[in-house]
Amino acid sequence: MSGSTGGNLSVDSHSFNAMEAEDNSCAASVAIPFQRSLPQAAPISSPEATLEGVWLTDEILFNYQRCRRRAFLDLYGNPEQRDAPSDYLLKLRQDSQEHQIAVIQNQTVYQPRYPRRDWEAGAEATLALMQQGVERITNGVLHFTRADGVKLVSRPNLLVKHPGESIFGDWLYVPTEIKLGKRPKLDYQITAAFHAHLLAAIQGVLPDTSWLVLRQRGAYAVNLPELIPRMEAILEECIQMLQEQREPEVFIAHNRCDLCHWFSHCYELAKADKHLSLLPGVTPSRYVHLQALDLTTVETLAAATPKHLETLPGFGPQVAQKLVRQAQVTLSNQALASPFSSDLPDEPLLSIEELPTAPIELYFDIEAAPEQNLVYLHGVLVVDRTRSSEVETNEESAPTKAEFYPLLADRPEDEAFVWQQFLDLVWRYPTAPIFHFCPYEVQTVKRLAEYYETPEALVLPLLDRFVDLHERVTRVATLPVESYALKPIARWLGFNWRDRDANGAQSIYWYAQWLSTGDRAFLDAILRYNEDDCRATHRVKDWLVEFTQNSRFHHSPTQNGHSPRPFI
Repeated sequence: MSGSTGGNLSVDSHSFNAMEAEDNSCAASVAIPFQRSLPQAAPISSPEATLEGVWLTDEILFNYQRCRRRAFLDLYGNPEQRDAPSDYLLKLRQDSQEHQIAVIQNQTVYQPRYPRRDWEAGAEATLALMQQGVERITNGVLHFTRADGVKLVSRPNLLVKHPGESIFGDWLYVPTEIKLGKRPKLDYQITAAFHAHLLAAIQGVLPDTSWLVLRQRGAYAVNLPELIPRMEAILEECIQMLQEQREPEVFIAHNRCDLCHWFSHCYELAKADKHLSLLPGVTPSRYVHLQALDLTTVETLAAATPKHLETLPGFGPQVAQKLVRQAQVTLSNQALASPFSSDLPDEPLLSIEELPTAPIELYFDIEAAPEQNLVYLHGVLVVDRTRSSEVETNEESAPTKAEFYPLLADRPEDEAFVWQQFLDLVWRYPTAPIFHFCPYEVQTVKRLAEYYETPEALVLPLLDRFVDLHERVTRVATLPVESYALKPIARWLGFNWRDRDANGAQSIYWYAQWLSTGDRAFLDAILRYNEDDCRATHRVKDWLVEFTQNSRFHHSPTQNGHSPRPFI
Protein backbone atom coordinates (compact mmCIF):
# COMPACT_ATOMS: atom_id res chain seq x y z
CA MET A 1 0.00 0.00 0.00
CA SER A 2 1.06 3.60 -0.57
CA GLY A 3 -0.64 5.39 2.25
CA SER A 4 -4.07 6.96 1.86
CA THR A 5 -3.63 8.23 -1.68
CA GLY A 6 -3.60 5.04 -3.67
CA GLY A 7 -2.90 1.36 -3.87
CA ASN A 8 -1.01 -1.24 -5.86
CA LEU A 9 -3.44 -3.15 -8.08
CA SER A 10 -3.10 -6.25 -10.20
CA VAL A 11 -5.90 -5.86 -12.73
CA ASP A 12 -5.99 -9.37 -14.15
CA SER A 13 -8.87 -10.14 -11.77
CA HIS A 14 -10.31 -6.68 -11.17
CA SER A 15 -12.03 -4.00 -13.20
CA PHE A 16 -11.98 -0.25 -13.25
CA ASN A 17 -14.33 2.41 -14.56
CA ALA A 18 -14.66 2.75 -18.30
CA MET A 19 -13.84 6.17 -19.72
CA GLU A 20 -15.93 5.39 -22.77
CA ALA A 21 -19.01 4.94 -20.59
CA GLU A 22 -21.16 8.03 -20.19
CA ASP A 23 -20.61 8.29 -16.45
CA ASN A 24 -17.15 7.75 -15.00
CA SER A 25 -16.86 7.32 -11.26
CA CYS A 26 -13.59 6.86 -9.41
CA ALA A 27 -14.70 6.48 -5.83
CA ALA A 28 -13.88 2.85 -5.11
CA SER A 29 -11.54 2.20 -2.20
CA VAL A 30 -8.29 0.71 -3.46
CA ALA A 31 -8.11 -1.55 -0.43
CA ILE A 32 -11.12 -3.50 -1.76
CA PRO A 33 -11.04 -5.52 -5.01
CA PHE A 34 -13.09 -3.77 -7.70
CA GLN A 35 -16.26 -5.48 -8.86
CA ARG A 36 -16.95 -6.35 -12.50
CA SER A 37 -19.95 -4.04 -12.83
CA LEU A 38 -21.20 -1.34 -15.14
CA PRO A 39 -20.69 2.31 -14.28
CA GLN A 40 -23.63 3.80 -12.43
CA ALA A 41 -25.90 6.43 -13.96
CA ALA A 42 -24.99 10.06 -13.36
CA PRO A 43 -26.42 11.58 -10.16
CA ILE A 44 -29.42 13.87 -10.54
CA SER A 45 -27.48 16.89 -9.37
CA SER A 46 -24.67 17.60 -11.81
CA PRO A 47 -21.43 18.70 -10.12
CA GLU A 48 -20.12 20.26 -13.35
CA ALA A 49 -22.30 23.37 -12.82
CA THR A 50 -21.54 25.23 -9.62
CA LEU A 51 -21.84 28.81 -8.33
CA GLU A 52 -18.06 28.99 -8.18
CA GLY A 53 -17.61 28.43 -11.88
CA VAL A 54 -17.86 25.81 -14.59
CA TRP A 55 -16.26 22.40 -14.28
CA LEU A 56 -15.33 21.44 -17.82
CA THR A 57 -14.45 17.76 -18.01
CA ASP A 58 -12.91 15.75 -20.81
CA GLU A 59 -16.30 14.07 -21.21
CA ILE A 60 -18.03 17.40 -21.84
CA LEU A 61 -15.33 18.41 -24.33
CA PHE A 62 -15.66 15.04 -26.09
CA ASN A 63 -19.44 15.38 -26.35
CA TYR A 64 -19.14 18.99 -27.53
CA GLN A 65 -17.28 17.80 -30.60
CA ARG A 66 -20.04 15.36 -31.49
CA CYS A 67 -23.02 17.48 -30.45
CA ARG A 68 -22.80 20.92 -28.88
CA ARG A 69 -26.35 20.61 -27.63
CA ARG A 70 -25.54 17.44 -25.71
CA ALA A 71 -22.62 19.14 -23.95
CA PHE A 72 -24.91 22.01 -23.00
CA LEU A 73 -27.70 19.76 -21.73
CA ASP A 74 -25.30 17.57 -19.77
CA LEU A 75 -24.37 20.70 -17.85
CA TYR A 76 -27.62 22.65 -17.65
CA GLY A 77 -30.39 20.28 -18.78
CA ASN A 78 -33.17 18.83 -16.63
CA PRO A 79 -31.97 15.35 -15.58
CA GLU A 80 -35.56 14.10 -15.50
CA GLN A 81 -35.69 14.52 -19.30
CA ARG A 82 -32.79 12.13 -19.86
CA ASP A 83 -33.48 8.72 -21.38
CA ALA A 84 -32.40 5.62 -19.53
CA PRO A 85 -29.42 3.93 -21.22
CA SER A 86 -30.43 1.33 -23.79
CA ASP A 87 -29.42 -2.29 -23.44
CA TYR A 88 -26.99 -1.84 -26.31
CA LEU A 89 -25.36 1.18 -24.68
CA LEU A 90 -24.92 -0.82 -21.49
CA LYS A 91 -23.26 -3.53 -23.54
CA LEU A 92 -20.89 -0.99 -25.09
CA ARG A 93 -19.94 0.20 -21.62
CA GLN A 94 -19.24 -3.35 -20.54
CA ASP A 95 -17.21 -4.03 -23.70
CA SER A 96 -15.21 -0.86 -23.08
CA GLN A 97 -14.53 -1.93 -19.52
CA GLU A 98 -13.34 -5.34 -20.62
CA HIS A 99 -11.12 -3.80 -23.30
CA GLN A 100 -9.44 -1.59 -20.72
CA ILE A 101 -8.87 -4.56 -18.45
CA ALA A 102 -7.30 -6.50 -21.32
CA VAL A 103 -4.94 -3.63 -22.17
CA ILE A 104 -3.41 -3.33 -18.69
CA GLN A 105 -3.74 -6.97 -17.74
CA ASN A 106 -0.90 -8.25 -15.57
CA GLN A 107 0.55 -4.74 -15.15
CA THR A 108 0.94 -3.09 -11.79
CA VAL A 109 -1.17 0.05 -11.64
CA TYR A 110 -2.19 2.50 -8.94
CA GLN A 111 -5.58 4.13 -8.62
CA PRO A 112 -6.15 7.33 -6.61
CA ARG A 113 -8.62 7.10 -3.76
CA TYR A 114 -11.19 9.88 -3.41
CA PRO A 115 -14.94 10.48 -2.93
CA ARG A 116 -17.13 9.94 -5.97
CA ARG A 117 -16.85 12.79 -8.51
CA ASP A 118 -14.89 14.96 -6.08
CA TRP A 119 -12.45 16.18 -8.71
CA GLU A 120 -10.33 18.31 -6.39
CA ALA A 121 -9.78 15.39 -4.01
CA GLY A 122 -9.08 13.11 -6.98
CA ALA A 123 -6.55 15.55 -8.38
CA GLU A 124 -4.76 15.78 -5.03
CA ALA A 125 -4.60 12.00 -4.73
CA THR A 126 -3.34 11.69 -8.30
CA LEU A 127 -0.70 14.36 -7.73
CA ALA A 128 0.53 12.52 -4.66
CA LEU A 129 1.00 9.35 -6.72
CA MET A 130 2.88 11.27 -9.42
CA GLN A 131 5.12 12.84 -6.79
CA GLN A 132 5.87 9.36 -5.46
CA GLY A 133 6.88 8.31 -8.99
CA VAL A 134 4.68 5.24 -9.31
CA GLU A 135 4.97 3.53 -12.70
CA ARG A 136 1.34 3.61 -13.80
CA ILE A 137 -1.78 5.42 -12.60
CA THR A 138 -5.24 4.39 -13.75
CA ASN A 139 -8.28 6.66 -13.65
CA GLY A 140 -6.29 9.56 -12.30
CA VAL A 141 -7.66 13.09 -12.18
CA LEU A 142 -5.89 16.10 -13.69
CA HIS A 143 -7.26 19.45 -12.54
CA PHE A 144 -6.30 22.99 -13.49
CA THR A 145 -8.14 26.27 -12.77
CA ARG A 146 -7.74 28.91 -15.44
CA ALA A 147 -7.37 32.61 -14.75
CA ASP A 148 -11.02 33.14 -15.74
CA GLY A 149 -12.14 30.68 -13.08
CA VAL A 150 -13.02 27.83 -15.42
CA LYS A 151 -11.99 24.54 -13.87
CA LEU A 152 -10.62 22.00 -16.33
CA VAL A 153 -10.78 18.33 -15.41
CA SER A 154 -9.25 15.44 -17.31
CA ARG A 155 -9.38 11.73 -16.46
CA PRO A 156 -6.99 9.73 -18.66
CA ASN A 157 -7.29 5.97 -18.48
CA LEU A 158 -3.58 5.68 -17.79
CA LEU A 159 -0.70 7.91 -16.80
CA VAL A 160 2.58 6.14 -17.56
CA LYS A 161 5.92 7.17 -16.05
CA HIS A 162 8.73 7.98 -18.50
CA PRO A 163 12.30 9.29 -18.11
CA GLY A 164 12.54 13.08 -18.42
CA GLU A 165 12.68 16.30 -16.44
CA SER A 166 9.59 17.64 -14.68
CA ILE A 167 8.75 19.32 -11.40
CA PHE A 168 8.70 15.84 -9.88
CA GLY A 169 12.34 15.10 -10.68
CA ASP A 170 13.90 13.00 -13.41
CA TRP A 171 10.59 11.54 -14.52
CA LEU A 172 7.42 12.73 -16.18
CA TYR A 173 4.06 11.23 -17.14
CA VAL A 174 2.51 10.51 -20.52
CA PRO A 175 -1.28 10.04 -20.88
CA THR A 176 -2.89 7.05 -22.54
CA GLU A 177 -6.55 6.85 -23.58
CA ILE A 178 -7.98 3.35 -24.11
CA LYS A 179 -10.81 3.36 -26.65
CA LEU A 180 -13.15 0.72 -28.01
CA GLY A 181 -13.13 2.20 -31.51
CA LYS A 182 -11.22 0.82 -34.47
CA ARG A 183 -9.87 4.14 -35.80
CA PRO A 184 -8.09 7.09 -34.17
CA LYS A 185 -11.03 9.44 -34.63
CA LEU A 186 -10.43 13.15 -34.33
CA ASP A 187 -12.54 13.46 -31.18
CA TYR A 188 -10.42 10.72 -29.57
CA GLN A 189 -7.26 12.62 -30.49
CA ILE A 190 -8.62 15.92 -29.20
CA THR A 191 -9.38 14.25 -25.87
CA ALA A 192 -5.85 12.83 -25.75
CA ALA A 193 -4.46 16.31 -26.48
CA PHE A 194 -6.63 17.72 -23.66
CA HIS A 195 -5.07 15.21 -21.25
CA ALA A 196 -1.59 16.32 -22.31
CA HIS A 197 -2.57 19.99 -22.04
CA LEU A 198 -3.60 19.65 -18.41
CA LEU A 199 -0.71 17.35 -17.60
CA ALA A 200 1.72 20.01 -18.81
CA ALA A 201 0.21 22.53 -16.38
CA ILE A 202 0.64 20.07 -13.52
CA GLN A 203 4.09 18.56 -14.15
CA GLY A 204 5.62 21.63 -15.81
CA VAL A 205 6.41 19.99 -19.13
CA LEU A 206 4.37 18.87 -22.13
CA PRO A 207 4.92 15.20 -22.98
CA ASP A 208 6.23 14.43 -26.45
CA THR A 209 3.06 12.59 -27.35
CA SER A 210 -0.22 11.27 -26.03
CA TRP A 211 -1.34 7.74 -26.78
CA LEU A 212 -4.52 6.04 -27.91
CA VAL A 213 -4.93 2.29 -27.52
CA LEU A 214 -7.60 1.03 -29.92
CA ARG A 215 -9.17 -2.40 -29.79
CA GLN A 216 -8.06 -3.60 -33.21
CA ARG A 217 -5.36 -1.14 -34.26
CA GLY A 218 -3.46 -1.13 -30.98
CA ALA A 219 -1.28 1.82 -29.91
CA TYR A 220 -1.52 5.09 -31.84
CA ALA A 221 0.69 8.12 -31.16
CA VAL A 222 -1.19 11.43 -31.22
CA ASN A 223 0.65 14.27 -32.95
CA LEU A 224 0.49 16.89 -30.18
CA PRO A 225 2.09 19.80 -32.11
CA GLU A 226 -0.75 19.47 -34.62
CA LEU A 227 -3.58 18.57 -32.21
CA ILE A 228 -2.92 20.96 -29.30
CA PRO A 229 -3.82 24.13 -31.30
CA ARG A 230 -6.97 22.46 -32.64
CA MET A 231 -7.91 21.30 -29.17
CA GLU A 232 -7.39 24.80 -27.72
CA ALA A 233 -9.68 26.33 -30.36
CA ILE A 234 -12.42 23.79 -29.66
CA LEU A 235 -11.96 24.27 -25.92
CA GLU A 236 -12.41 28.04 -26.17
CA GLU A 237 -15.59 27.64 -28.22
CA CYS A 238 -16.97 25.17 -25.70
CA ILE A 239 -16.13 27.40 -22.74
CA GLN A 240 -17.76 30.42 -24.38
CA MET A 241 -20.97 28.49 -25.06
CA LEU A 242 -21.17 27.15 -21.52
CA GLN A 243 -20.33 30.44 -19.84
CA GLU A 244 -22.90 32.34 -21.88
CA GLN A 245 -25.41 29.52 -21.36
CA ARG A 246 -26.44 29.65 -25.01
CA GLU A 247 -28.55 26.58 -25.70
CA PRO A 248 -27.71 25.24 -29.18
CA GLU A 249 -30.54 24.64 -31.62
CA VAL A 250 -31.97 21.16 -31.95
CA PHE A 251 -30.65 19.17 -34.89
CA ILE A 252 -31.58 15.51 -35.28
CA ALA A 253 -28.95 13.31 -36.94
CA HIS A 254 -29.94 9.71 -36.32
CA ASN A 255 -26.46 8.32 -36.86
CA ARG A 256 -25.26 10.32 -33.86
CA CYS A 257 -28.42 10.95 -31.85
CA ASP A 258 -29.94 7.50 -31.46
CA LEU A 259 -27.79 6.44 -28.48
CA CYS A 260 -27.84 9.85 -26.77
CA HIS A 261 -29.67 10.12 -23.46
CA TRP A 262 -31.24 13.39 -24.63
CA PHE A 263 -32.66 11.93 -27.85
CA SER A 264 -36.32 11.73 -26.80
CA HIS A 265 -36.24 15.26 -25.41
CA CYS A 266 -34.65 16.73 -28.54
CA TYR A 267 -36.80 14.69 -30.90
CA GLU A 268 -40.01 15.92 -29.28
CA LEU A 269 -38.85 19.50 -29.74
CA ALA A 270 -37.89 18.86 -33.37
CA LYS A 271 -41.26 17.24 -34.11
CA ALA A 272 -43.16 20.10 -32.48
CA ASP A 273 -41.22 22.64 -34.55
CA LYS A 274 -41.31 20.53 -37.76
CA HIS A 275 -37.57 21.02 -37.83
CA LEU A 276 -35.83 20.67 -41.17
CA SER A 277 -33.32 18.20 -39.70
CA LEU A 278 -36.15 15.64 -39.80
CA LEU A 279 -36.04 15.78 -43.62
CA PRO A 280 -33.71 13.28 -45.30
CA GLY A 281 -30.87 15.08 -47.04
CA VAL A 282 -30.80 18.12 -44.75
CA THR A 283 -27.32 17.82 -43.29
CA PRO A 284 -25.90 20.26 -40.72
CA SER A 285 -23.82 22.01 -43.40
CA ARG A 286 -26.76 22.34 -45.80
CA TYR A 287 -28.99 23.56 -42.99
CA VAL A 288 -26.65 26.51 -42.38
CA HIS A 289 -27.10 27.64 -45.99
CA LEU A 290 -30.88 27.15 -45.84
CA GLN A 291 -30.99 29.23 -42.67
CA ALA A 292 -29.17 32.04 -44.43
CA LEU A 293 -32.02 32.11 -46.97
CA ASP A 294 -34.61 32.01 -44.17
CA LEU A 295 -35.73 28.55 -45.28
CA THR A 296 -36.18 27.10 -41.81
CA THR A 297 -39.52 25.29 -42.04
CA VAL A 298 -40.89 22.48 -44.17
CA GLU A 299 -43.44 24.90 -45.62
CA THR A 300 -40.89 27.48 -46.74
CA LEU A 301 -38.60 24.85 -48.24
CA ALA A 302 -41.52 23.21 -50.08
CA ALA A 303 -42.35 26.57 -51.70
CA ALA A 304 -38.75 27.31 -52.67
CA THR A 305 -37.50 27.34 -56.24
CA PRO A 306 -34.88 24.59 -56.68
CA LYS A 307 -32.90 26.69 -59.16
CA HIS A 308 -32.28 29.29 -56.46
CA LEU A 309 -30.63 26.61 -54.29
CA GLU A 310 -28.44 25.01 -56.94
CA THR A 311 -25.48 27.33 -56.44
CA LEU A 312 -25.29 26.82 -52.68
CA PRO A 313 -22.17 24.91 -51.50
CA GLY A 314 -22.90 21.19 -51.30
CA PHE A 315 -26.13 21.42 -53.29
CA GLY A 316 -26.20 21.32 -57.09
CA PRO A 317 -29.28 20.69 -59.29
CA GLN A 318 -30.16 17.20 -58.05
CA VAL A 319 -29.73 17.93 -54.34
CA ALA A 320 -31.68 21.18 -54.63
CA GLN A 321 -34.57 19.50 -56.40
CA LYS A 322 -34.58 16.48 -54.06
CA LEU A 323 -34.72 18.67 -50.94
CA VAL A 324 -37.62 20.73 -52.26
CA ARG A 325 -39.48 17.60 -53.33
CA GLN A 326 -38.80 16.00 -49.95
CA ALA A 327 -40.45 18.94 -48.24
CA GLN A 328 -43.39 18.78 -50.66
CA VAL A 329 -44.09 15.08 -50.08
CA THR A 330 -43.76 15.55 -46.34
CA LEU A 331 -46.56 18.10 -46.46
CA SER A 332 -48.75 16.03 -48.78
CA ASN A 333 -47.92 12.63 -47.22
CA GLN A 334 -47.84 11.17 -50.72
CA ALA A 335 -45.01 9.51 -52.61
CA LEU A 336 -43.74 11.13 -55.79
CA ALA A 337 -41.81 9.53 -58.61
CA SER A 338 -38.33 10.92 -59.07
CA PRO A 339 -37.80 13.19 -62.08
CA PHE A 340 -34.39 11.54 -62.53
CA SER A 341 -35.81 8.02 -62.85
CA SER A 342 -36.02 7.69 -66.62
CA ASP A 343 -34.53 9.44 -69.62
CA LEU A 344 -37.45 8.49 -71.87
CA PRO A 345 -41.03 9.81 -71.69
CA ASP A 346 -43.62 7.47 -70.21
CA GLU A 347 -41.06 4.76 -69.50
CA PRO A 348 -41.61 2.58 -66.40
CA LEU A 349 -39.64 3.75 -63.43
CA LEU A 350 -37.93 0.35 -63.15
CA SER A 351 -37.57 -2.37 -65.74
CA ILE A 352 -38.55 -5.97 -65.07
CA GLU A 353 -34.85 -6.82 -64.86
CA GLU A 354 -34.31 -4.15 -62.23
CA LEU A 355 -37.34 -5.19 -60.18
CA PRO A 356 -38.24 -8.77 -61.06
CA THR A 357 -41.32 -10.66 -59.94
CA ALA A 358 -40.82 -14.43 -59.90
CA PRO A 359 -42.73 -17.54 -58.85
CA ILE A 360 -40.28 -17.99 -55.96
CA GLU A 361 -38.71 -14.97 -54.28
CA LEU A 362 -36.27 -14.83 -51.37
CA TYR A 363 -36.10 -12.01 -48.83
CA PHE A 364 -32.82 -11.90 -46.95
CA ASP A 365 -31.67 -10.15 -43.78
CA ILE A 366 -28.54 -10.69 -41.69
CA GLU A 367 -27.94 -10.24 -37.97
CA ALA A 368 -24.30 -9.67 -37.12
CA ALA A 369 -21.94 -8.32 -34.48
CA PRO A 370 -19.54 -6.19 -36.59
CA GLU A 371 -17.07 -5.63 -33.75
CA GLN A 372 -16.53 -9.39 -33.62
CA ASN A 373 -16.79 -9.92 -37.39
CA LEU A 374 -19.49 -12.45 -36.53
CA VAL A 375 -22.62 -13.27 -38.54
CA TYR A 376 -24.93 -15.15 -36.20
CA LEU A 377 -28.15 -15.25 -38.24
CA HIS A 378 -29.09 -15.50 -41.90
CA GLY A 379 -32.82 -14.91 -42.09
CA VAL A 380 -34.50 -15.92 -45.35
CA LEU A 381 -38.19 -15.54 -46.13
CA VAL A 382 -39.17 -17.84 -49.03
CA VAL A 383 -42.22 -16.49 -50.85
CA ASP A 384 -43.95 -18.90 -53.21
CA ARG A 385 -46.28 -16.88 -55.43
CA THR A 386 -47.72 -20.04 -56.98
CA ARG A 387 -49.62 -20.75 -53.76
CA SER A 388 -52.81 -18.82 -53.13
CA SER A 389 -52.77 -18.90 -49.32
CA GLU A 390 -50.42 -19.57 -46.47
CA VAL A 391 -50.57 -23.08 -45.09
CA GLU A 392 -48.58 -24.93 -42.46
CA THR A 393 -46.14 -27.56 -43.70
CA ASN A 394 -43.60 -29.90 -42.18
CA GLU A 395 -39.90 -29.85 -42.97
CA GLU A 396 -40.15 -32.43 -45.77
CA SER A 397 -42.86 -30.62 -47.70
CA ALA A 398 -42.64 -27.65 -50.03
CA PRO A 399 -42.43 -24.20 -48.46
CA THR A 400 -45.53 -22.25 -47.65
CA LYS A 401 -46.46 -19.10 -49.52
CA ALA A 402 -44.23 -17.19 -47.11
CA GLU A 403 -42.04 -19.41 -44.94
CA PHE A 404 -39.27 -18.06 -42.76
CA TYR A 405 -35.96 -19.89 -42.41
CA PRO A 406 -33.84 -18.71 -39.44
CA LEU A 407 -30.31 -20.04 -40.00
CA LEU A 408 -28.92 -19.33 -36.55
CA ALA A 409 -25.48 -19.88 -35.04
CA ASP A 410 -26.16 -20.95 -31.47
CA ARG A 411 -22.45 -20.42 -30.83
CA PRO A 412 -19.99 -18.11 -32.59
CA GLU A 413 -18.04 -21.13 -33.83
CA ASP A 414 -21.16 -22.23 -35.76
CA GLU A 415 -20.83 -19.34 -38.22
CA ALA A 416 -19.32 -21.58 -40.92
CA PHE A 417 -22.12 -24.11 -40.50
CA VAL A 418 -24.94 -21.57 -40.94
CA TRP A 419 -23.09 -20.04 -43.89
CA GLN A 420 -23.25 -23.42 -45.60
CA GLN A 421 -26.91 -23.75 -44.62
CA PHE A 422 -27.56 -20.41 -46.32
CA LEU A 423 -25.82 -21.52 -49.51
CA ASP A 424 -27.79 -24.78 -49.54
CA LEU A 425 -31.09 -22.91 -49.11
CA VAL A 426 -30.57 -20.24 -51.78
CA TRP A 427 -29.31 -22.82 -54.30
CA ARG A 428 -32.42 -24.88 -53.68
CA TYR A 429 -34.09 -22.10 -55.72
CA PRO A 430 -31.42 -21.37 -58.36
CA THR A 431 -33.44 -18.77 -60.31
CA ALA A 432 -35.14 -16.99 -57.43
CA PRO A 433 -34.23 -13.30 -57.00
CA ILE A 434 -32.89 -12.43 -53.54
CA PHE A 435 -34.28 -9.16 -52.23
CA HIS A 436 -32.53 -7.26 -49.45
CA PHE A 437 -32.39 -3.71 -48.11
CA CYS A 438 -29.06 -1.79 -48.31
CA PRO A 439 -25.70 -3.18 -49.48
CA TYR A 440 -24.71 -4.86 -46.20
CA GLU A 441 -26.04 -8.31 -47.11
CA VAL A 442 -24.12 -8.43 -50.40
CA GLN A 443 -20.96 -7.13 -48.76
CA THR A 444 -21.24 -9.76 -46.05
CA VAL A 445 -21.85 -12.58 -48.50
CA LYS A 446 -18.68 -11.56 -50.38
CA ARG A 447 -16.70 -11.44 -47.13
CA LEU A 448 -17.92 -14.82 -45.92
CA ALA A 449 -17.29 -16.41 -49.31
CA GLU A 450 -13.72 -15.19 -49.26
CA TYR A 451 -13.14 -16.10 -45.61
CA TYR A 452 -14.49 -19.65 -45.99
CA GLU A 453 -12.97 -20.10 -49.46
CA THR A 454 -16.32 -20.81 -51.07
CA PRO A 455 -16.01 -21.87 -54.74
CA GLU A 456 -16.66 -19.02 -57.17
CA ALA A 457 -19.18 -21.19 -58.99
CA LEU A 458 -21.41 -20.96 -55.93
CA VAL A 459 -20.86 -17.29 -55.25
CA LEU A 460 -20.65 -15.32 -58.51
CA PRO A 461 -24.03 -16.46 -59.92
CA LEU A 462 -25.52 -15.82 -56.49
CA LEU A 463 -24.36 -12.20 -56.45
CA ASP A 464 -26.17 -11.58 -59.75
CA ARG A 465 -29.46 -12.53 -58.09
CA PHE A 466 -29.35 -9.90 -55.36
CA VAL A 467 -31.75 -6.95 -55.64
CA ASP A 468 -31.14 -3.99 -53.33
CA LEU A 469 -34.55 -2.46 -52.66
CA HIS A 470 -33.06 0.53 -50.85
CA GLU A 471 -31.20 1.50 -54.02
CA ARG A 472 -34.34 1.05 -56.12
CA VAL A 473 -36.59 3.02 -53.77
CA THR A 474 -34.23 5.96 -53.38
CA ARG A 475 -33.61 6.07 -57.13
CA VAL A 476 -37.22 6.27 -58.23
CA ALA A 477 -39.28 7.67 -55.36
CA THR A 478 -39.45 10.47 -52.83
CA LEU A 479 -41.33 9.37 -49.72
CA PRO A 480 -42.80 11.27 -46.73
CA VAL A 481 -40.41 9.67 -44.23
CA GLU A 482 -37.72 10.97 -41.90
CA SER A 483 -35.22 8.38 -43.10
CA TYR A 484 -34.91 5.98 -46.01
CA ALA A 485 -34.06 3.11 -43.68
CA LEU A 486 -36.25 0.02 -43.73
CA LYS A 487 -38.24 0.80 -40.58
CA PRO A 488 -39.51 4.30 -41.48
CA ILE A 489 -40.48 3.20 -44.99
CA ALA A 490 -42.23 -0.01 -43.92
CA ARG A 491 -44.01 1.76 -41.07
CA TRP A 492 -45.23 4.42 -43.49
CA LEU A 493 -46.68 1.55 -45.50
CA GLY A 494 -48.48 0.26 -42.42
CA PHE A 495 -46.13 -2.55 -41.41
CA ASN A 496 -45.43 -2.94 -37.68
CA TRP A 497 -42.73 -4.88 -35.88
CA ARG A 498 -43.96 -7.18 -33.12
CA ASP A 499 -41.28 -5.76 -30.81
CA ARG A 500 -41.70 -2.05 -31.42
CA ASP A 501 -38.30 -0.99 -30.08
CA ALA A 502 -36.30 -3.85 -31.60
CA ASN A 503 -33.37 -2.88 -33.82
CA GLY A 504 -29.99 -4.13 -34.96
CA ALA A 505 -28.20 -2.85 -31.87
CA GLN A 506 -30.74 -4.54 -29.62
CA SER A 507 -30.21 -7.78 -31.55
CA ILE A 508 -26.48 -7.63 -30.80
CA TYR A 509 -27.27 -7.18 -27.11
CA TRP A 510 -29.74 -10.09 -27.16
CA TYR A 511 -27.15 -12.39 -28.74
CA ALA A 512 -24.54 -11.42 -26.14
CA GLN A 513 -27.10 -12.11 -23.40
CA TRP A 514 -27.90 -15.50 -24.92
CA LEU A 515 -24.21 -16.42 -24.90
CA SER A 516 -23.77 -15.33 -21.28
CA THR A 517 -27.04 -16.66 -19.82
CA GLY A 518 -28.18 -19.51 -22.08
CA ASP A 519 -31.73 -18.11 -21.93
CA ARG A 520 -33.37 -18.94 -25.26
CA ALA A 521 -35.85 -16.11 -24.80
CA PHE A 522 -33.09 -13.86 -26.15
CA LEU A 523 -32.76 -16.02 -29.27
CA ASP A 524 -36.53 -16.00 -29.72
CA ALA A 525 -36.49 -12.19 -29.66
CA ILE A 526 -33.74 -12.12 -32.32
CA LEU A 527 -35.64 -14.52 -34.58
CA ARG A 528 -38.88 -12.55 -34.19
CA TYR A 529 -37.11 -9.29 -35.06
CA ASN A 530 -35.26 -10.76 -38.04
CA GLU A 531 -38.39 -12.37 -39.44
CA ASP A 532 -40.19 -9.03 -39.18
CA ASP A 533 -37.31 -7.39 -41.07
CA CYS A 534 -37.67 -9.96 -43.86
CA ARG A 535 -41.43 -9.51 -44.01
CA ALA A 536 -41.02 -5.72 -44.00
CA THR A 537 -38.65 -6.04 -46.95
CA HIS A 538 -41.31 -8.13 -48.71
CA ARG A 539 -43.90 -5.44 -47.98
CA VAL A 540 -41.66 -2.72 -49.44
CA LYS A 541 -41.02 -4.78 -52.57
CA ASP A 542 -44.72 -5.36 -53.22
CA TRP A 543 -45.43 -1.66 -52.74
CA LEU A 544 -42.57 -0.69 -55.05
CA VAL A 545 -43.87 -2.96 -57.81
CA GLU A 546 -47.29 -1.33 -57.59
CA PHE A 547 -45.81 2.16 -57.41
CA THR A 548 -43.57 1.70 -60.45
CA GLN A 549 -46.35 0.09 -62.49
CA ASN A 550 -48.79 2.89 -61.77
CA SER A 551 -46.29 5.75 -62.11
CA ARG A 552 -44.96 7.36 -65.23
CA PHE A 553 -42.92 10.53 -65.21
CA HIS A 554 -44.19 12.88 -67.89
CA HIS A 555 -41.28 14.94 -69.16
CA SER A 556 -42.77 18.35 -69.84
CA PRO A 557 -41.04 21.70 -69.39
CA THR A 558 -40.61 22.89 -65.82
CA GLN A 559 -42.76 25.74 -64.57
CA ASN A 560 -41.50 28.42 -62.19
CA GLY A 561 -38.35 26.42 -61.60
CA HIS A 562 -40.30 23.43 -60.24
CA SER A 563 -40.30 19.99 -61.82
CA PRO A 564 -43.70 18.72 -62.90
CA ARG A 565 -45.48 16.15 -60.80
CA PRO A 566 -45.58 12.58 -62.11
CA PHE A 567 -48.78 10.98 -63.29
CA ILE A 568 -49.74 8.38 -60.67
